[in-house]
Amino acid sequence: MSVSVEDIKAPVRKEMEEFEIKFRDSMRSHVPLLDKIMHYIVKRKGKQLRPMFVFLAAKTCGEMNESTYRAASLIELLHTATLVHDDVVDDAHMRRGFFSLNALWKNKIAVLVGDYLLSRGLLLSVDNKDYKLLGIVSNAVKEMSEGELLQIEKARKLDVDEAVYFEIIRQKTAVLIASCCSCGAASVGCSDDVVEQMRLFGEQTGIAFQIKDDLFDFGTDTGIGKPTGNDIKEKKFTLPLIYALKNASYFDKRKMINTIKNNQDDEGKIAKVTDFVLGSGGIEYATKKMHEHKDKALQLLSSFKDSESKKALEQLVIYTIERKN
Repeated sequence: MSVSVEDIKAPVRKEMEEFEIKFRDSMRSHVPLLDKIMHYIVKRKGKQLRPMFVFLAAKTCGEMNESTYRAASLIELLHTATLVHDDVVDDAHMRRGFFSLNALWKNKIAVLVGDYLLSRGLLLSVDNKDYKLLGIVSNAVKEMSEGELLQIEKARKLDVDEAVYFEIIRQKTAVLIASCCSCGAASVGCSDDVVEQMRLFGEQTGIAFQIKDDLFDFGTDTGIGKPTGNDIKEKKFTLPLIYALKNASYFDKRKMINTIKNNQDDEGKIAKVTDFVLGSGGIEYATKKMHEHKDKALQLLSSFKDSESKKALEQLVIYTIERKN
């Protein structure tokens, strides 16, 4: 029986509730418009996996303190800033079933709100002299930006191999979960070696998480969040597709790349690419890779002392590859 996020949250439920209050306080503003927008952002929060990773990592490594709460707030502030800016760049009007800020308040206000969130995160760290946490999260934001730009560059040329793919997902997705785990460890005063081990644990978990997202794109289950073929339409090279192209004949490869390049609005042709991937063994290959990274994550966690928090982290790793959306 699969474990729910609510079950996994149990060892840090009290801290998560306290965090919500602290996070709301960290977003308050004297500007009425800004305060209204901050309230809207807090209201549409998702599963809150990021603060959960911070708190569970901290509790696995030591005793939680005020620095741990600030670590979680810092990550949420800076990550929310990147999402707000992403929605503007992508001209996206929905996020997690809610209207995006740019849909409700237009681009200029959305960009300024992203800047405000970024500055709140920086100030939260500087005011409390949390320089190590600031270093970890600032590096994550830098890498996420590089990953996005690398993906855009490769999508234009349509020349993504497996090594480039893993670099893109490490930077775009895994680095954020890695920073949650390393910030959790750093906030309770762990040594650099332990912080690095937690970072690697988060990175492996994040890579497995992204491969699971790739697999959603080829699913036919209506419970899956993404529409089938969505990544193909956006010229995003997922692991099943890369595998399929690598093992295809020269003719089939050219034909599929041409379809992706020129027919992203043709549902019938996109369906042909999807069928091509499904018949290539790409799904099985990606699933095998996902489990390899899950196993590496669990191996990195195994040396920590047994506790409720460590067990919850293990369950969170399993959840990332078994989730339905």
